Amino acid sequence: MQETNRYISPLSERYASEEMQYIFSEDKKFRTWRRLWIALAETEKELGLDITDEQIEELKAHKDDINYDVARAREKVVRHDVMSHVYAYGQQCPKAAGIIHLGATSCYVGDNTDIIIMNEALSLVKKKLVNVIAELAKFADKYKAQPTLAFTHFQPAQPTTVGKRATLWLQEFTMDLEDLEYVQSTLKLLGSKGTTGTQASFLELFNGDHETIDKIDPMIAEKMGFKACYAVSGQTYSRKVDARVLNVLAGIAATSHKMSNDIRLLQHLKEVEEPFEKTQIGSSAMAYKRNPMRSERIASLSRYVMIDALNPAVTAATQWFERTLDDSANKRLSIPEGFLAIDGILDLDLNVVDGLVVYPKVIEKHMMAELPFMATENIMMDCVKKGGNRQELHEEIRTLSMQAGEHVKKEGKDNDLLELIAGDEMFGVTLDELKANLDPSKYTGRSEVQVNAFLENVVKPILSKHEDLLGLKAEINV
Repeated sequence: MQETNRYISPLSERYASEEMQYIFSEDKKFRTWRRLWIALAETEKELGLDITDEQIEELKAHKDDINYDVARAREKVVRHDVMSHVYAYGQQCPKAAGIIHLGATSCYVGDNTDIIIMNEALSLVKKKLVNVIAELAKFADKYKAQPTLAFTHFQPAQPTTVGKRATLWLQEFTMDLEDLEYVQSTLKLLGSKGTTGTQASFLELFNGDHETIDKIDPMIAEKMGFKACYAVSGQTYSRKVDARVLNVLAGIAATSHKMSNDIRLLQHLKEVEEPFEKTQIGSSAMAYKRNPMRSERIASLSRYVMIDALNPAVTAATQWFERTLDDSANKRLSIPEGFLAIDGILDLDLNVVDGLVVYPKVIEKHMMAELPFMATENIMMDCVKKGGNRQELHEEIRTLSMQAGEHVKKEGKDNDLLELIAGDEMFGVTLDELKANLDPSKYTGRSEVQVNAFLENVVKPILSKHEDLLGLKAEINV
């Protein structure tokens, strides 16, 4: 039964997937702590410390059955989460209790776990991002030749195509993927470097044997599935790492926000709509409304993620010397919530893009209302070919365009520029001849060619590389 008497994060209840929530769950965190303690004990045993196979096996036997009640009771006494879990693990493993966490500091489990969790979370983000790219590519390809008004300053401008506009969103998502893959490829474990990063405790444990100590971090990294540990550290890994990771999430949020804004504007124009279920209510007061609520939610959550990226940046900037603990409470909030929010955003992105509805007739209506203005250059050139004076024609067409604009804006009439031109003897052209020039596809430039080239040269290699990640369908809770 859902609790109703205390605050519950909407990131958990409404937006983030169960898969992302598990990555940041207590079970995942504390099971990873125990895996790290096992890796440390195995490494120390393999390098010559007096640790037995029996002790290792005892640790492995209890790696997943966390005795939370013991740990929580202990933390009330000692006020230290890591030592509480060392104690709780030791209660389950009496033979190994004395060698758990040997030579390590709290950040051995805390920081290494944070890196492991962020790495797994980035992999899930990558999977969803690749699927958004795949769905957008299908949409761009389907509508690559569909003429539509383009806008600069949200004023009608030279036409583009629906598919070409989608490639603008698509290109930014591919840039986000590049950033994600680069940052993820640079992630390393902290390793086990002691209280100030000097490995002094291991110097004591291994009797000053530097050659043996140099093997500790690489061995731990390999056991935990990483290629390396950071070469130097204080007590913690550099908080710059968190800032880099959250900047990747903020980049995805910015791209999603931009796309969602465009969709909201298009839905206002009734040219493109996000998915809308038969039983969905758009407004409690106005039953006819079809509000772009999913795109609005994308924008809302995206703003949260973009602002959240400031948290690790400020934390990295304000760390004192080898470490201060003012990072801890902030990290517990900013990192998980940034990932939970971007997870919800990507699910919404995928859901919206997969179900976008395009209305060609409305698009054509809007296009034809503006196209006479945009066709004036072509009309003028045709008249010059018939012997007209380019400068005189330009001035006359400017004057007629102003008149047509006044008719539209002040009198609420349809655009009658073509009629005005046809009625002007200077142009020597009939209305039918003018209308023959109004094929929207003549004014979209190389849009279709550009879409084909972009999908073939940029998107196709990405989707081929990540073929194993494709096929995801997003479910949203509300």
